[in-house]
Amino acid sequence: MPGLDLSASEVAFFREANPCGLFLFKRNLDNPEQVRRLCAQFREAVGRADAPIFIDQEGGRVQRLDNGKWPSFRALGDFGALARKDFELGTRALRLSTLAMGSLMAELTIDSGTTPIVDLARKVTHGVIGQRAFGDDPDLVIALGRVVVDAMLEVGELPIIKHIPGYGRVTVDPHFDCPVVDASVEDMRDTDFRPFAALRDSPWAMVAHLIFTQIDRERPASVSPIVHELIRRDIGYDGVLITDCLTMEALSGTWAERVTAALDAGYDIALHSQGDLAATEAAAKAARPMTQQTMDRIARAQSRRGKQRVDVLALHAEVEAIFEETGIA
Repeated sequence: MPGLDLSASEVAFFREANPCGLFLFKRNLDNPEQVRRLCAQFREAVGRADAPIFIDQEGGRVQRLDNGKWPSFRALGDFGALARKDFELGTRALRLSTLAMGSLMAELTIDSGTTPIVDLARKVTHGVIGQRAFGDDPDLVIALGRVVVDAMLEVGELPIIKHIPGYGRVTVDPHFDCPVVDASVEDMRDTDFRPFAALRDSPWAMVAHLIFTQIDRERPASVSPIVHELIRRDIGYDGVLITDCLTMEALSGTWAERVTAALDAGYDIALHSQGDLAATEAAAKAARPMTQQTMDRIARAQSRRGKQRVDVLALHAEVEAIFEETGIA
């Protein structure tokens, strides 16, 4: 959707299509009152008060609440750098920042910032990941990812670990091309898969667009039933699996064909978050009613959400003070 409110045609579409949830971008977010009104409009249109609403709010260069009316949060890479210098201080700062950011979204009636990224950020990893990730040490990524998952749940937000089963070896941007990874499954189990396996109790996970040649040579992970099986059986993840946006250039075919392929592969939710209303309608026509198993996963995720709230500005200031004291920019 392009604006700050739902048009009559958008309301009509949502009523008919009844999508699982709504994904918002910077263009849809102006001030607290407007955001809450927009979220209420959507939920009224689909007739579900608990319909989830998402934004990209990781911190750093990927945060949609960045028009100057909300605090600016640090990238996960900053906390990785701090934790490598002082692990206890790094985890404390990350927890405070996550509680603050989660509370901010909860106050806006937004359910998730689609975070944390637990991909491994190596020197060769494409910059599309970069500072969005904690670093290249699986143990550190697991520890810091756990902090975000638990803190988000504590303040009632849905953490979404991404991008399962891992973007850590990509050398091209999946927004514009399809990454290809030739590493063996054994190697991936020892490295890139580890954070996702360790955090497999996270209620939601977002699936990557890339080809693992040793798993499925033909299809990107997000439309591959073989990779879906690996995520469920090998990595052991049984939460809600939502694809990354299906309009990214890593995939081919029409929007409808991409939606069909993702759902045929076994994923719970196909994400279509770009394009005009006509494109969205075309994608929605390829969707289908959720399975009982998917609905059970969503309900299980909802049941884990806490109700704590914190003083957003106070905690944000405390985090900035920690970085200032340690000399990390």
